[in-house]
Amino acid sequence: MTHVRDDEGGRPPGAALSELLRGWWEAAGEPGGRGRPTQQALAVRLRIDQTTLSRYLNPRHPSVAPLRIVEALHAQLKAPAGELERARELCRAALENQRRQRAGETAPAAGEGRAAAEGRAAAEGRAEGDPGRMRVPAPASRRTTVRMLGFVAALVCAFLAGLGVARLTGEPAGTAGTRAADAKAAGTRTPGPEPSWLLVRRMPEDQLWRGRTVQYLLRHHRFDVPVDGHFDARTEAAVKEFQRRNHLEPDGKVGRKTWPLLVVELRVGAKGDAVMALQSLLDNVGEGGTAVTGMFGHETLEDLRHFQQVHGLRPTGVADVDTWRYLMAFQEPPMNTVPLDPTPSGVPSPQ
Repeated sequence: MTHVRDDEGGRPPGAALSELLRGWWEAAGEPGGRGRPTQQALAVRLRIDQTTLSRYLNPRHPSVAPLRIVEALHAQLKAPAGELERARELCRAALENQRRQRAGETAPAAGEGRAAAEGRAAAEGRAEGDPGRMRVPAPASRRTTVRMLGFVAALVCAFLAGLGVARLTGEPAGTAGTRAADAKAAGTRTPGPEPSWLLVRRMPEDQLWRGRTVQYLLRHHRFDVPVDGHFDARTEAAVKEFQRRNHLEPDGKVGRKTWPLLVVELRVGAKGDAVMALQSLLDNVGEGGTAVTGMFGHETLEDLRHFQQVHGLRPTGVADVDTWRYLMAFQEPPMNTVPLDPTPSGVPSPQ
């Protein structure tokens, strides 16, 4: 696979893209312009959270904006026409680097070919060991064999551990430790205590992804509500009616009893508002780059599996009830840096 180079200034493509987008936003407020929109107003136009937009525009803590957002920002901010193609190139490069990292690949240094990288590794081996001997990297087949043996050993250990727990707890053999084995096989951390469902209720301020997730899912269930993040009287009324239809107490609050009925199991081929809710959550879990298209395709599948692996869930690529719960529990909080748009309305509501 071809390595995606850093830009001319030595910055990773993601940071260079964020700096370019940030420049567009700042230039929109210069003399002669039509006035720079607040990030809250801009986020509403783009149908994303203000917190997510802030990360797209922050070169110090960049999150890769999907191509759809890059093009929409260019149009909304009336950026120079000649900079759009450069932004597209940076976006594609940053997403490619992100996919490479998720796949666990190690890219060589910029401008360094495979032969040069192997030569450098061999030279490093010679410097660390006997000056008269060169440490030659193990053949690919040997490395593959070692990895496979390690993988099998991990599964056997997890299975034996499960048998031990089964004897103590009475669980059927093979069920105890399954999620730990999955996490080990995927190279991720062993999952900790399971998160609880969040409680989302009527509040006067913009609730960002919380309110939008409820609204997207209500729209999937044929309720006519806007997707603006404001859990207002209209959204509350729709929640109450949804609860009545599902034989729940109509208190208008979305909690541990309402969420499991409101979320939808999704897989490749699904489309619509529920898919947009899923993609919005995936785009706001810290890495970004999930396009909110309403179509559950291969890229959404890849991002969903990656999230499941990272959090110790079975990487099925299916958005089941547990996956929805974890997605909501691990949403990216506001950055602990100086806000790009320090307005009171830009502060998310407490969880």
